[in-house]
Amino acid sequence: MNNVTVVDHPLVQHKLALMRDKDTSTKSFRQLTREIATLLCYEVTRDLSLDEVEIETPIAAMTARMLSGKKLVFAPILRAGMGLLEGMLELVPSARVSHIGLYRDPETLDAVEYYFKAPTDLPDRLVITIDPMLATGNTAVAAIDRLKEHGAVDLRYVCLLATPTGLANLQQHHPNVRVWTAAIDHGLNDHGYIVPGLGDAGDRLYGTR
Repeated sequence: MNNVTVVDHPLVQHKLALMRDKDTSTKSFRQLTREIATLLCYEVTRDLSLDEVEIETPIAAMTARMLSGKKLVFAPILRAGMGLLEGMLELVPSARVSHIGLYRDPETLDAVEYYFKAPTDLPDRLVITIDPMLATGNTAVAAIDRLKEHGAVDLRYVCLLATPTGLANLQQHHPNVRVWTAAIDHGLNDHGYIVPGLGDAGDRLYGTR
C-alpha cells in the first residue's frame, strides 16, 4: 500500500511473535513492547536530515553530522501508546511528548476524546503518532485530526499491527501521513479486534485483561 512500510527486520518479527502468544506474561509483554518500539523508532527516523558541524575529538578537529532542526515530538495515543513511548524515548531522549486521550466506543467503534496536550510549536517539528494497533483506523484519524488542528504539518504514524481497513481509512483522511508497522494482519472480528492480532494491547500491557 502507498506510504506504508512494513518493518520486517528479524528481531522485530521475532519479538512480535512472542507478543502475540497468549501465554506471554504481562512483564514480558511490557518488556517486548519497549524493545520493539526502539527498533521501530530506528526505522521511522532513518531519513531524518543532518547538518555538518565542526567538533573536536580527543585526537583532532573534524566535521561531523548531527540532527538538524527542532527535536521530534512523540504523540502516544492513551493508554496503550504509552507502552511504546518508553522504548522510543530510550533512542531519542530529548524528544517532546504530546498526549492524546482517546477511547473507542464499544458500540459504534468511533473514537471519543477525553484529553489532549501538546507542545505549542507543533508546526516546527516532526510529529510521530504512536499506538500499538491500527484496527478500524478511527482512533488514528481522530488523533491526527487533533494534531493538525494544533498546527502539525509533518506527521508520521507508528504501530505494531495494522489492517487493510485501518490503513485505507487513515490514507483516505490523511494521505500525506506515512505509516510504519511490524505487520499487516488480514482483518477484524465482530468486536473490531485485529485478527489474528495479539488481543487488547492496553490490557496486556497493564495486566487488566
